[in-house]
Amino acid sequence: METKVNVTIDGNEISANPSQTILQVATNNGIFIPTLCHYQNTTNVGACRVCLVEVENARSLVASCCMPINPGMVVRTDTKAVRDAQKMVIELLWSSGDHNCLTCEQNGQCELQNLVYWLKIEKPRFEIETPGFAIEDNNTMISRDLNKCILCGRCVRACNEIQVNEVLDFANRGSHSKVGPAFDDDYIHSNCVFCGECMQVCPTGAITCKMAKFAGRPWELTKTRTTCAYCGVGCQMDIFTNNGKIVKVSGNREYGTPNEGSLCVKGRFGMDFIQHPDRLTKPLIRRNKKDDLKEVSWDEAYSFIADKLSAIKKINGADSIAGLSSARCTNEENYLFQKFMRATIGTNNVDHCARL
Repeated sequence: METKVNVTIDGNEISANPSQTILQVATNNGIFIPTLCHYQNTTNVGACRVCLVEVENARSLVASCCMPINPGMVVRTDTKAVRDAQKMVIELLWSSGDHNCLTCEQNGQCELQNLVYWLKIEKPRFEIETPGFAIEDNNTMISRDLNKCILCGRCVRACNEIQVNEVLDFANRGSHSKVGPAFDDDYIHSNCVFCGECMQVCPTGAITCKMAKFAGRPWELTKTRTTCAYCGVGCQMDIFTNNGKIVKVSGNREYGTPNEGSLCVKGRFGMDFIQHPDRLTKPLIRRNKKDDLKEVSWDEAYSFIADKLSAIKKINGADSIAGLSSARCTNEENYLFQKFMRATIGTNNVDHCARL
C-alpha cells in the first residue's frame, strides 16, 4: 500500500498517492483544470498545454497532466499567469483552423468551444488561417474535416492504445501536420475497421458521425443508456434519439464494464435497421403454402408454433427438429433457448449463427 503524501492545491491541503499527477489529484478533489489532449486510460503527453498550472519554486508553468506530485508541493491553478497562458493556447488553436460553429456538427458539445467561452475569449488576437485540407466524406459512417483538427492526438492514442488497431498517427511537420492512416490514405482505403473510437474521443468537429449530420443538435437529442444487442458481451452504450429516431450511438464510459466505453462497428453504426421500413414488428403466419402472410397476435403465433412442433415431434421424433439461435441474443436468452430445445423438445440439434 502506497504511503500518502500531502500537497496543497489552491490553498487546500490534500492527501494523495505519490504516483498520481497533479491533474488526477485536482480532479479527484473537485478542482477543475481544463484539458484538451488528456484522455483517460491513454498515455499522458502534455501536448496541448491547456492544463498548465503554477508550482511553487518551479522555473515555469507545468503541464498538470504529466507532472507527478511531490510531498509538500504547492500548486495554484487560478492565477493570472495560468489564465493568460491558457488563453494564448486556446487563441492559437482557434486561429489555426476552420472552427465555424454555425455549421459544425459538434456545436454545443465541442470542448474547444467550451473553453473559449469558459475563458471569456471574444475573438482570437491572431488572424484565422485555415489549413485547406480536403474533407474526407467518401464512406457512409465517419466524416473527417482536418481543418477542425487541433492535433491533440487523442484519436491516435485511442486507436493505438485502447482499440490497438494502430491505424492513425501524425504525419508532416509544422503547419502541415495532420493525423491519419499511413501514406495519407482515407479511412475507407486503409486498415481502419470503423470502430469509431477516434470519433468518440475527438474534442472538436474534426471527426464526426456522418449519419448524425443535420439530424439534430446535441441539446435536441435524448440520451438513453442501453445494452448493445449485437452479441452476448453486453456492451453498454448511449443511444441518442430525436423525434423517436436514433441519430447516433456512443459508448458509455461512465458505466465501465464490460466495454469501458468502446464499441465495434456494428454496435456503433449498425442501428439503422430499427427504422428500416422492411423491419418486421409483428408476427406473420402463412397457414397454407398458397396463402399470403398475415399479421397475428403474439399469443396466436406462439400457439401456432407449439402445435406445429408437437405434431412434428409426434410423427417424426424429437431429432427431426433443430434449433438455430442468434448471436445477437444475450447469453441468458441463448441459454434459455438451448434449454428449451434439450429439455422440452428433447433434441441436441442446436446451433447459432455466429458459428456458421
